[in-house]
Amino acid sequence: MRAFGLAAAALLALALPMTPAAAQSVPLKGLGRFDGWRENALVGYGLVTGLAGSGDTRRSVVTRQALRNVLSRLGTSVTEADISSRNVAVVMVTAVLPPSANVGDRIDVTVSSIGDARSLAGGTLIMTPLLGPDQRAYALAQGPLLVGGYRFDSELNQQQRNYPTTALLQGGATIEAAVESTLLHAGNEVSFLLSRPSFSTSQRIAEQINAQFGYGTATARNADEVRIRYSGGAAELTGFIARLENVTVAPDVSPRVVINERTGTVVAGGDVMISSVVIAQGDIKVTVTAENIASQPNFLGGFASDVRSLVVTNTKLEVDQGSADRSFRFPNTSVADLVQALSRVHVDTRRMISILQAIRTAGALHAEIIVQ
Repeated sequence: MRAFGLAAAALLALALPMTPAAAQSVPLKGLGRFDGWRENALVGYGLVTGLAGSGDTRRSVVTRQALRNVLSRLGTSVTEADISSRNVAVVMVTAVLPPSANVGDRIDVTVSSIGDARSLAGGTLIMTPLLGPDQRAYALAQGPLLVGGYRFDSELNQQQRNYPTTALLQGGATIEAAVESTLLHAGNEVSFLLSRPSFSTSQRIAEQINAQFGYGTATARNADEVRIRYSGGAAELTGFIARLENVTVAPDVSPRVVINERTGTVVAGGDVMISSVVIAQGDIKVTVTAENIASQPNFLGGFASDVRSLVVTNTKLEVDQGSADRSFRFPNTSVADLVQALSRVHVDTRRMISILQAIRTAGALHAEIIVQ
């Protein structure tokens, strides 16, 4: 009882009201992006060769057709019946085209098997065009694959590490066509898009830009867009964007508590507040044990066809009233103080998650809970 009283005293001492911290100012480039400056997805369809018998089987019709097409383009005429090698696999190739890519630059690509290949280890990707949404080839990928795993099979025995049917081709694609990024839109305006929409943040951005570039330069159009007027020439646009990127703004922070139930992780801002609340955490364990026993009858001098074994199930129920029961009363405090206090009295992370979810249901936790 004395130990419980000391733990409760320490818990209440830690659960003091916390003054919300002021939001830290960050550069504008950390809050979003300028409209027109974006990455573009590329995708391609190709073949990987050089596999040591771990490629697609003859059941994969698309692999035989693709290999036949490649050989025919190289001047070799074969039929699908002549193709029986398992050293080839059909794959999908994906990449991301950066907004500043120039012709001749190299980018990384990801290669994934779409057939029944067991592994892509040791394979080489044949030249594969990477297409954009407009079906135009923006890059060409080719080269040896880097696989971070393996799989070996022998007489129904299997050893596998990671996922050998997906591989990385570092710098394996060459840019063949650049994408023009248009930052200046109609009316000589630059549009800044917030990565996390907030009316307060967009208004603060407009106020900070007007304070440095003059009143009327920026207008908060809505929660995720700020329009900025530009009056210079095309040669000065890069310098203007560079100055905008370094404008510092204190963003509005939404109160959130992120919970990962798989790993038992709780992440919350230090100023997420909790109203006065009473917490009672019980520790009751119920164990049900079932034991099956077969009763086999003994026979003397013959066989009885109408007598069978009897299976008896014995069930044992145990209820354990744990010694970790707790009941505490908290004044107005923060999630940071609450979690720290619960940790001091050895409440595990799983129970903390249950407590936070119950507090949110009770209306005492003034934040959004995101469960991953």
